Amino acid sequence: MKKLFLSMMAIAALTMVSCGDDDGPSEPAATCSDGIQNQGETGVDCGGPNCQPCTVEPTCTDGIQNGDEEGVDCGGSCPNSCDTSGVVEVTTNITSDVTWTSNNIYELQGRIAVTNGATLTIEPGTIIKAFAGTGANASVLIVARGAQLNAVGTASSPIIFTSIADNIELGQTAGTNLNENDRGLWGGLIVLGNAPVSLDGDAESAQIEGIPVTDPNGLYGGSDPDDSSGNLQYISIRHGGALIGEGNEINGLTLGGVGSGTIIDNIEVVANVDDGIEFFGGNVDASNLFVWAQGDDAIDIDQAYSGTITNVVVVQGDISDHAFEIDGPEGSLQGAFFLTDATLFGLDANEADGEVADYRDNAQGTTRNVLVTGFTGIGDGLQLSDVELDNDGVANNYTNGLLVFENWEVVLPTGVTTSAEIFDDRSTIGSTFEADAATFSSAVDNNGAATVGADTSAFSWTYSNAKAGLGF
Repeated sequence: MKKLFLSMMAIAALTMVSCGDDDGPSEPAATCSDGIQNQGETGVDCGGPNCQPCTVEPTCTDGIQNGDEEGVDCGGSCPNSCDTSGVVEVTTNITSDVTWTSNNIYELQGRIAVTNGATLTIEPGTIIKAFAGTGANASVLIVARGAQLNAVGTASSPIIFTSIADNIELGQTAGTNLNENDRGLWGGLIVLGNAPVSLDGDAESAQIEGIPVTDPNGLYGGSDPDDSSGNLQYISIRHGGALIGEGNEINGLTLGGVGSGTIIDNIEVVANVDDGIEFFGGNVDASNLFVWAQGDDAIDIDQAYSGTITNVVVVQGDISDHAFEIDGPEGSLQGAFFLTDATLFGLDANEADGEVADYRDNAQGTTRNVLVTGFTGIGDGLQLSDVELDNDGVANNYTNGLLVFENWEVVLPTGVTTSAEIFDDRSTIGSTFEADAATFSSAVDNNGAATVGADTSAFSWTYSNAKAGLGF
């Protein structure tokens, strides 16, 4: 009987140490690196009112730790003591493989790079919030050359990059306090690879815009066209484009020297100060791209990008510039893009800004199956809704067949009588482009009559579709 009494006393004492409900001094906040609290270990006390949830998923199948069972101590009266969801601060570079899970919100604090050949995996439904930062230290996520980002969301559980100011919570796909006019609240997502780029002076690599030259993780370009930077699918990037310096902002999604081994599919960019998505060289293919309310250009192509872009929707905002801005090779390396199946929505009330496209500086490639609607009419003697060939070099590329336009349909803006009127040759070699416009463009009375453009049903999952009521 005495032995039984002593055993019962020992069990009671153990319970008080491990998961007591007393009001005595609480244990210090824990690091809980393995999700397990062992006897005498500084860890997470999930008993009593002073709970400190782990930041890793524990093995806690029944909510109870029975001495030798692996898991979190879920004794005591702490409500939701097995819930390990919370906020994870990201303050240093990622140098080894890591997974971000959907039961946490990850907070980017400053310039964070995935380096050293590491892979960052992000689960469907994960929310990443970023602080604004200042200048060169604006919060941004960089996937450096040799590293990978495997961020594969789903239509019902997209991966969301947004501002710390966004009141979106775990399990949600949208907050309530920000809209398409809230821009520049953090940086953006930058993915860099080892694929070829055409650079001035035929350099093999360069520093990506928006990242200080002192940061080696900002280099992009190389000699491997098959390079892989990972897999990006069903990702929504919101409220970015922080100002780094005068005239230097970060794009929503920047792709520098990204190779064909990378998957880019179902990407949405909303309310970015600078461009929505910009391709600097490389040859990665990209499909199902949606840009809404960007401050500058929606889709920007530079430095002999030579991949295929398929199924694009652009919805201009009140300060947007071009839907497309296309530049060509800067060095001797040549390359031509292929962009097909796009619907470009202008903003009817916009009387000052918002052009369809600008082809500049040796632009080379094909733009095919494009529907243009909602752009403004003529003002100040210029066609504000125009498609431009900016200089003689680009006009020559058009004449020589290096720049190709096929199957454009245009819902005519006020004051324009034929679709050819929106095509504007700004060069000095003549009006060949304007004269030929009728051979690849036609007017339509409304969207219902259009036979080209994007498959907008692919974007029913987007924040933009829900927020703006686009009806996709």
